[in-house]
Amino acid sequence: MNAFFAEHARLADGWRRDVLLEWDDAGTLVRVTPDSAAPAGVERAKGPILPGMPNLHSHAFQRAMAGLTEYRASVADTFWSWRDLMYRFAARIGPESIADIAHWLYIEMLKAGYTSVCEFHYVHHAPDGAPYANRAELAERVVDAAERAGIGMTMLPVLYEYSGFGKSVPRDDQRRFLNTPDSLLGLIDALARSRPENGARRYGVAPHSLRAVSGESLAALIEGIDARFERAPVHIHIAEQMAEVDACVAATGHRPVDWLLEHFNVDERWCLVHATHVDAHECARLAASGAVAGLCLTTEANLGDGVFPSRDYLDAGGRIGVGSDSHVGVDWRSELRLLEYGQRLCRQQRNVLASPTQSRPADRLFDAALDGGAHATGRAVGALAQGLRADWLVLDDAHPGIGGHASDAWMSSAVFCEHGETPIRDVFVSGRKVINARRHADEDEALARYRAALRGLLD
Repeated sequence: MNAFFAEHARLADGWRRDVLLEWDDAGTLVRVTPDSAAPAGVERAKGPILPGMPNLHSHAFQRAMAGLTEYRASVADTFWSWRDLMYRFAARIGPESIADIAHWLYIEMLKAGYTSVCEFHYVHHAPDGAPYANRAELAERVVDAAERAGIGMTMLPVLYEYSGFGKSVPRDDQRRFLNTPDSLLGLIDALARSRPENGARRYGVAPHSLRAVSGESLAALIEGIDARFERAPVHIHIAEQMAEVDACVAATGHRPVDWLLEHFNVDERWCLVHATHVDAHECARLAASGAVAGLCLTTEANLGDGVFPSRDYLDAGGRIGVGSDSHVGVDWRSELRLLEYGQRLCRQQRNVLASPTQSRPADRLFDAALDGGAHATGRAVGALAQGLRADWLVLDDAHPGIGGHASDAWMSSAVFCEHGETPIRDVFVSGRKVINARRHADEDEALARYRAALRGLLD
């Protein structure tokens, strides 16, 4: 029998006692039964268990840049000067290096408690801009890296056409990213033939941003993906920087989120990544749409993006999820902590993102990120429930932030307390233990290959 027993498990209605999880050979939960007796011979959790967290935004190759841009590149160092450095780095990535970087990154995600990832993949072509003989070469390498690591994936090939609003001619250092809707859909077709969708893998699309894709192309892309996959996820960068907002207003007469909501049927299949600079009107409309605001707090802070109006948005019923984006940090706990701390710093208050029904911000934000992250993946994840994937984390009973504490403090301790090693001991994906006592079976080899790839890129 595929089964696992936990004395404490966080289910949809909160912490429950003596929970038996059972799943089929495809990795889907078939029964989740609280108040059970532990069957003989079934593995028992070494601490409380939580649903695995989805990571809704990743650029895998940028993991190898972490720490390399932390110097002033111009008198006014901003996202845009960082982007120039990132483009120089992206120009050197090849099939082998992107595979080794992604494999190591996905192991790091699993160790941190991310059990699925949405990969916003936009480096498609050879350094000179010519397609590889296999146009899906780089995407296949990233998909394979996820499979080797054991993390669930939503692969989102990115449409990138222009350098700015008004169909501006692309820059030379953007040539590796460029596609038309038809050529990108052809890439997805090749990818889906060689790596078909399954319980651990889903495909969607990612129009890069309103500045990089025309409205006509965005419509064609959505029409094309809908002809291939039912209700495929659609992710887009939006309103990350005020310069982007100002340029959108100048070109269209609308702010980015407002323009998108006016021209497209934005609903729960959409993930608007960052959405940092929304006004009160956009905030209310986005919340009402059911779309997910994809928040990447460690990256947004690192790039000096700004602070998303999370209290107003959450109080309006808006969906959120979290992602590690550029991977200066790879830990959902850090994302949730910074989400709350940003509001505390702005408002000079504590426990800002608590709600009338959840007085502890960590509990509210964890549940919200699970729900929004699950919608963003387009996969059956986000809770310990029948019909969903058998993805969960085991907190360590021996960790000082867990052992000895009452259950209502476990989440707060996990999110807000930073004392030594992570409280996450074991991680299961599709019912398979991929992290055992904080270690991945491929960890040493993957780290060695990552270091070799990094040396090659920096040589």
